[in-house]
Amino acid sequence: MLNALEVVTTVIVGVMVGVEFSVAFVMNRIFNALPEDSGQLGRAHGGRMLGAVMPFWYIGSLVLVAVWAVAGWHHDGTGLVVTAGALLMLSVIMSILLLVPINNRGKTWTPENRPADWKEQMNRWDRWHYVRVAVIIAAFALLAAALA
Repeated sequence: MLNALEVVTTVIVGVMVGVEFSVAFVMNRIFNALPEDSGQLGRAHGGRMLGAVMPFWYIGSLVLVAVWAVAGWHHDGTGLVVTAGALLMLSVIMSILLLVPINNRGKTWTPENRPADWKEQMNRWDRWHYVRVAVIIAAFALLAAALA
């Protein structure tokens, strides 16, 4: 049963990493290259769509890692799992304090109501998102190493 938990947790975290990596390095670059207001509208829609799903994904991943750490406490690799859990906790804290406030504003913006500094706010979100992606990649790598 522990093996199934380890694999499911690693896959769920890995897919989350893939989605967030894609947002950072694919989707946002596509949005930025779109003409006129299309990019801002795309970011707003993405913020609404992913903003509804990602809290459950991040918290769910953290819970799965915590269960893995407790269930496998006396097994090899537990230190890696605990460290991965700490990194996922950091990603949740970063999200709540740094990224979600910007996302909550941005997902309501239209070309008619967006603030003058909307691009600067999106750039700030992007910079923090790059850091968060690095943190969750590190957590995923630790989970993968713990499987070995």
